[in-house]
Amino acid sequence: MKNQIKDIAKRLSPAMLFIKRYAVFIFIMILLGIFGFLVLRINNYSQIEPSEDAVQEKLQAVQRPKVDQAALDKIKLLEDQNIQVNSLFDNARKNPFNE
Repeated sequence: MKNQIKDIAKRLSPAMLFIKRYAVFIFIMILLGIFGFLVLRINNYSQIEPSEDAVQEKLQAVQRPKVDQAALDKIKLLEDQNIQVNSLFDNARKNPFNE
């Protein structure tokens, strides 16, 4: 049994010398491999689009807000009555950097 362990140690010694000599290079290559793999996986996941069934399912789950027609009429009436504020907003929309 001891002979087998010594025999294994003798056979692995050249590999251990190689690993010790190029340990930094091997470590950097492993890190680059991991980072490259992660970049490829992130790129792959970012390009996946949902199926039409999934989109329709989510759209059905969303409840659309409903605005009362009386509220819309009131907003339009108030907007029409305040001409000075409308002109102020229109001027600000056309030239936002002017004070």
